[in-house]
Amino acid sequence: MMETVVYLFARCIVKITSLTPIICLAWFGRKIGHIAWYLDKRHRLVATRNIEAAFPELCPDDCLNLAKKNFQRLGETYACILKTGGMNAEQIKKVLTIEGYERIEKILINDPKANIILAIGHYGNFELFSWIKLGAPSAQIATTYRALQQPKLNELLLQLRSASGCLYFERRTEGTELKNTMKRSHIMLGLLADQNAGKGGLWLPVFGRETSVSPAPAVFAQRYQCRLFPSACFRISAGHWKIELGKEIPVKENDQRRSTEAITRDIIEAQEKAIRRDPANWFWVHNRWKPRQAKN
Repeated sequence: MMETVVYLFARCIVKITSLTPIICLAWFGRKIGHIAWYLDKRHRLVATRNIEAAFPELCPDDCLNLAKKNFQRLGETYACILKTGGMNAEQIKKVLTIEGYERIEKILINDPKANIILAIGHYGNFELFSWIKLGAPSAQIATTYRALQQPKLNELLLQLRSASGCLYFERRTEGTELKNTMKRSHIMLGLLADQNAGKGGLWLPVFGRETSVSPAPAVFAQRYQCRLFPSACFRISAGHWKIELGKEIPVKENDQRRSTEAITRDIIEAQEKAIRRDPANWFWVHNRWKPRQAKN
């Protein structure tokens, strides 16, 4: 019963946002983020401590102001995601600029068997990565996700994401389907590479502090012989974003496979550059630097 109530409430919110101008949603989301800054002590402390550790050159007041701005930006992002999730291609083109993906399109045109791995992260409106086919129309976009515990809400989420044509694979239950998809040509698989990977990750420094880093982009690129690129989504104004393709990360050197660790270090470097470019654009409220866990 409660799940049904929550589902119907969520559908009402989605319907309301679909009728609301995105600039208004951006403004409203920032206000909600501002309120959350004062109410959510736990995440406020996480964000502030993360920023202080990542930017030791900043004074405490600057770190605090950046953390507060991050809350406002996150509120704006999530409010707008409810709107952009239901947009079609023509509507998305009005709020999203895609830069650099002509390089991907050239690769796919010249190589009928080429596949691409994108190392992405929680930058800006990260849900817009499902629309990068607008910059590389020869590609079939795919990504992984973690299903919600409520089946009806999960179904609603997938419905919102369906307009882009992106293929979504539940990372815990649809591994076989993903592997079969990677055997096809012109797949562009986006993998989040900025979350703590727990026991299965590589222990590497991020902003100078060691933490568990996902090796998935490097492993997939090597296993399926894919080209590997970092990519980030930047907010350029209220309700408008730009997705940029970064410099290609080589998976081979002198015709020899590079190590997974070396590739992952390059991904970390690219992500740090993207975060430093606009620190408020990233997901600082995530506990990225958890203590090391012992492997069983």
